Amino acid sequence: MHLAYPAVLSALLFCTGLYGVLARRNAILILMSVELMLNAVNLNLVAFDVWLSKAAVETLHSGQALTLFTIAIAAAEIGIGLAIVLAVHRNRGTADIDRLRDTAEGHESPAPDGPDSDAPATGTAAEKAEATA
Repeated sequence: MHLAYPAVLSALLFCTGLYGVLARRNAILILMSVELMLNAVNLNLVAFDVWLSKAAVETLHSGQALTLFTIAIAAAEIGIGLAIVLAVHRNRGTADIDRLRDTAEGHESPAPDGPDSDAPATGTAAEKAEATA
């Protein structure tokens, strides 16, 4: 098998994962896309290790060893990442990245002022500021 086949497949997997990281808004889907990118790197490492081992008689298969370390780190990363996402979802009620970023920056969404609003109707903004101070 030529080296081009796994290299092209690895590039396609990596680009798919990169698109998932950049386009998705859900934190779990972003973690899955990162895993896809790591698996593309693992495929590349193994393919180049096999390609380079054909030239040498005695090889250490360092690409395959590095792949095992990457898989172990990815498993730990996904475990910790999912725990963080579940804790944030429990506290905030959402796993949407844009909403979490807005609340972290202090840009709270304004309360509705319609007739169905539960907020009591008070005076102007200056009166509200005095009441909270």
